[in-house]
Amino acid sequence: MIRFLLNVLWLIFGGGLVLAVGYGIAALICFVLVVTIPFGVASLRLAAYSLWPFGRTLVAKPGAGVASGVANVLWVVLAGWWLALSHIVAGVSLCLTIIGIPFGVANFKLVPAAFWPLGREVVDTP
Repeated sequence: MIRFLLNVLWLIFGGGLVLAVGYGIAALICFVLVVTIPFGVASLRLAAYSLWPFGRTLVAKPGAGVASGVANVLWVVLAGWWLALSHIVAGVSLCLTIIGIPFGVANFKLVPAAFWPLGREVVDTP
């Protein structure tokens, strides 16, 4: 029940909806530029994760190989660094208030996802 409440508050006050729209726009751009479709799929995964982050975590896919590592390097150069930086800035600013600390922690949890999204999957935590 507490996860549900935190996710609803995150969606309203923590910026979850804004993050999801941003990742969705990035996904649409990646789908239009046909070569970057894997990045679009990763952006949609991040959009869903940023909508509902409490009670979920990011784990490495067992079958991810060298190609996902190379693609992640390209992702970091093109988009990952500024997405991760925006999560860090938002997390620090949210942690300045006691009420915002859980949302700041959720932003910090999204930093690795924004930085290295390929070769990972979002799973529910027990």
